[in-house]
Amino acid sequence: MSDIPHLQVPTIAIAQSGGRFPVRRIFCVGQNYADHAREMGADPKSQPPFFFTKPADAVVDSGTHLSFPSRTANLHHEVELVIALCKGGADVQPADVAAMIFGYAVGIDLTRRDMQADAKKSGRPWDMSKGFDRSAPIGPLTRGAPPAQAAISLTIDGETRQAGNLKDMIWSVADIVAILSTYVAVAAGDLIFTGTPAGVGPIRRGEKVQGMIEGIQPIEVTFDR
Repeated sequence: MSDIPHLQVPTIAIAQSGGRFPVRRIFCVGQNYADHAREMGADPKSQPPFFFTKPADAVVDSGTHLSFPSRTANLHHEVELVIALCKGGADVQPADVAAMIFGYAVGIDLTRRDMQADAKKSGRPWDMSKGFDRSAPIGPLTRGAPPAQAAISLTIDGETRQAGNLKDMIWSVADIVAILSTYVAVAAGDLIFTGTPAGVGPIRRGEKVQGMIEGIQPIEVTFDR
């Protein structure tokens, strides 16, 4: 039985600690800021939240140098608040969500936008535009529940490309987790990307991308030329 693979669980850093947080699954909520929904051609008032996933091993630590992803000429950045759960359940009540949160971080949802657009046009799933290798850079987790209000931004080579505030989310963290738990039972080790403000746009080879949320450690990655 020596040919049975031995797999390691993906992990992300925990701020001010030598420990690592094990990642079970990654869920993402789409179009959770009205200005971003509008820039994507959607009406922010017309639909409930929708979710997509990334593989657990898509996580990338801050400071990593990344190869430019294959099969895209239009790689986009989306800076987001990321929630890490230490407890789970199905049909969770919003009032119970705070006690389920281990910590929070800033992440970047990397998107092969041209691939996503082609899939949407053809009426096909767009998993591969979101769930590719190393598509989820995430900064160190800060313990506790996130603030309801904090600046969130992203820069490329020091130039601001996205800027918003967590208070502008359409659905709160509690609502996101509660609604997600009606689709699947959430569990300890799950990460949830909570949406991005307006200003999403392209990343080019050789650029340094930094995502920031006020009061916590940033995520920074550099793309090789």
